[in-house]
Order: sequence, then structure tokens, then C-alpha cells
Amino acid sequence: MGTPQVNKVALVTGASRGIGRAIAEALAANGVNVVINYAHNKGFADEIVHRIRQNGGQALAVQADVSHIADLQALFQATIEQFGRLDIVVNNAGIMTTKPLEQITEQDFDREFAINVKGTYFACQLAARYLQAGGRIINFSSSVLGQMIPTYSLYAGTKGAVEQITRQLAKELGSKNITINAIAPGPVNTDLFSADKSEAQIETFKRMMAFGRLGEPEDIARAVLFLASEEAEWITGQVLRANGGFI
Repeated sequence: MGTPQVNKVALVTGASRGIGRAIAEALAANGVNVVINYAHNKGFADEIVHRIRQNGGQALAVQADVSHIADLQALFQATIEQFGRLDIVVNNAGIMTTKPLEQITEQDFDREFAINVKGTYFACQLAARYLQAGGRIINFSSSVLGQMIPTYSLYAGTKGAVEQITRQLAKELGSKNITINAIAPGPVNTDLFSADKSEAQIETFKRMMAFGRLGEPEDIARAVLFLASEEAEWITGQVLRANGGFI
């Protein structure tokens, strides 16, 4: 990350597994106190908190469904009550529906936009209220936006919205000395990515990567560390395509 951010506080949504977990652990390893948000996986969240504390860090697990504004408000309030400040918000929580157009239901649409877009948007609103000067907001998009892959229309639609929200808020938050950026991973070796894919499909994705492999959660965590660092203070309103040359 550059300079360790000792005593700073980060809130990471969707942090009980996968990319979110790697982000939380990387931040903690760099001296950041971390709030681990989870929706359902309390056991996984508690395990991360235990590991961080064993390694000398500070962490707190907080349940919240980011698609509900009341839950988000409680999440931010719990962060301030525990640590007294907030410096970094990572809006990692998200879901991915991959179906042909004719199979997408109204329920699919509403749920995907509620978590991926509504959750991110109102977390940004709360971040603007609670972040210290010099704070960081890091949202999550996806590199599928440039790929036109069949069955990804709904998911890509939500991530396109996240990118535009990120760009639009940059100047508005700049007046508070807060940066806001997004990371757009390519295929990453997580349960979310592989749950609905065959081995053959996964091999196809590997061949689309410059390095012939899927990304790992730690690859994305390092990109978050950079955008959260002091070295990134002149970067805002940008989308970092941390995708291993996904083409």
C-alpha cells in the first residue's frame, strides 16, 4: 500500500468471502482497522475477525443487507461507534445473475439493481457524510462491460451504472477532499464466478487472460490497497481495470 495506514478505519461490504475477504485481510495487514460487513455468512465473518485479531489487528463483523438503506445506516453507525472515525469505504458487495434475456425475471432485475447499484449509491451517500477529509471510496465494476458476453446483460447493466455513478460523484466529493474510484476485475477465482460454470467454460476464460489464469482475490486486493493509499490522492473518478489483460 505504500505507507502503512495505522489507526485508519475501513468498511468493506460483502467481506465474508472471496474478494471482499482478501481486501479486508490486506487492509488489516497494513495497519487499518476493518469492519467486515456480511449479509448471511456470520461464521465466515467471525473467522476473519478472529484471524485479524490474532495477527494483532482490529476488526469488527457487522451484519447488514446493503440493499436496505436502514441496514446501511446501522452499518455505518456501528463503525463510528466502534472506532470513532471512518477513512476508507470499499463497496464490494454484489451479486451476479447470468441468464439469457428471455429468462430474466422482474425479481432478478430488482434484486440485482438493489444490491449492486442501490447499495453502492447509498453507501456512497453515507460515506460522504462520515468519511474523514482525505477519505477514499472504492466501488466495484466489472471488465465484462467491454466483452459483450451472452447472458451477462443484467449484471453488466448494473456495473455500467456503478461506473457512471463513480464518475459523476468525483467532483461533488472532491470538495470534501474525498476520492472515489472503481475497480473492474476480470474473471476471478471465487465462488461467485465459478458457481454456474463448467470446467470447460472456466478454461475458456483462462485463455482470454494475458497470463493464462484466472485472477485471485489477492490480485484485486492489491489494487484496492493502491487506491486507498496516500499515493493515489490525485486519482479520482476513474475505473481501474485490474483484469490481467482480459481480452
